[in-house]
Amino acid sequence: MQVAQQIRDIITAQFAPEKLELIDDSAKHAGHSGADPRGESHFSLLIVSQSFEGQNRVNRQRLVYTALDDLLKNRVHALALKTMTPDEWAKLAGS
Repeated sequence: MQVAQQIRDIITAQFAPEKLELIDDSAKHAGHSGADPRGESHFSLLIVSQSFEGQNRVNRQRLVYTALDDLLKNRVHALALKTMTPDEWAKLAGS
């Protein structure tokens, strides 16, 4: 199974996101330290989930890193995260 699909599956199961955007940024890092020649090593991830309600940014990121622990240890070199509640997303989309 591709790494991107594994990320989607884990995030969906753990956080039931209302919005999930995953971008594979690996091509931008080809040849750099940490770039996996198989690809799928650098990602940007947006998660909008009620699970983040009452959590600060650091705790939200910890939750995601914990959920993706095995992938982060073995396949993913870099992960840029945006974690938002549905209300935060709605305010951002409305501005």
